[in-house]
Amino acid sequence: MVKIAFDHVYAHALPDNHRFPMLKYELIPEQLLHEGTCTEDNSFKPSSCPTDIILQTHDKSYLDKLLFQQLTASEQRKIGFPQSPALIERELIITQGTIDCALYALQYGCALNIAGGTHHAFAERGEGFCLLNDQAIAANYLISQQLSRKILIIDLDVHQGNGTAKLFENEPRVFTFSIHGLTNYPFHKEKSDLDIGLLDGTTSETYLKTLEEALPKLIEQVQPDFAFYLAGVDILSTDKFGKLKVSMESCKQRDVFVFSQLKKNKIPVAVTLGGGYSPDIKTIVEAHCNTFRTAMDLFN
Repeated sequence: MVKIAFDHVYAHALPDNHRFPMLKYELIPEQLLHEGTCTEDNSFKPSSCPTDIILQTHDKSYLDKLLFQQLTASEQRKIGFPQSPALIERELIITQGTIDCALYALQYGCALNIAGGTHHAFAERGEGFCLLNDQAIAANYLISQQLSRKILIIDLDVHQGNGTAKLFENEPRVFTFSIHGLTNYPFHKEKSDLDIGLLDGTTSETYLKTLEEALPKLIEQVQPDFAFYLAGVDILSTDKFGKLKVSMESCKQRDVFVFSQLKKNKIPVAVTLGGGYSPDIKTIVEAHCNTFRTAMDLFN
């Protein structure tokens, strides 16, 4: 059974007119249940991630700043959220959700978190709406528990996973792969094991061709026994920040291809949502729901 991590704290209250579409975390599970893509049996509520697990990835000084509300005004601006005890508790629960998804994926082949993909978080700092790097924490957890010997992180958010790339730059057991906008945020990019930067205006056809040429070769080369998939929908042509020209259908075809390749090669996958900033919240929700629909069709 495909398992889905969700807690109501995912939809964190933000100041009025904040540009982050927090509402999507309420609407996605509602839509999936309403249409019958999943049932309550698929869903689980994560606990809060223990600090010792966080510290396998993040510096203690940074974690203490988060836990004790000691971020400076500048640090909060770089993250993009005002600090609060509720915000850090949200991050700890999302992180445990991704760890739990990894464990469920080992059992069932695939599991998804209705949040996460916070790939701009570094060991010592956060930025770009990311405080804790949930996929990196989960990857380090699997390795520390000897549940995986080689992990492939497939990051298809339009923004490069700079935090993830930096965290694993000297870790041969984790291979970081990112397809992203070449001129998009972050403007200083770290070095993933494989980066493919796309030009502004890249079309659906070019996007899918790039992915279809790269991923099978990577799986053959890396020989992973586990994968994390960051399924950002900010590649859509409607996205306010994405700069690409990828259609809704092609975004779905991206998910179909990734899941099909992983299933064919018997590689368990834990999925996180990543970004999506189209002006109409319905567009964001539909694109994210397509990821869940595809996973349920292939793995359930």
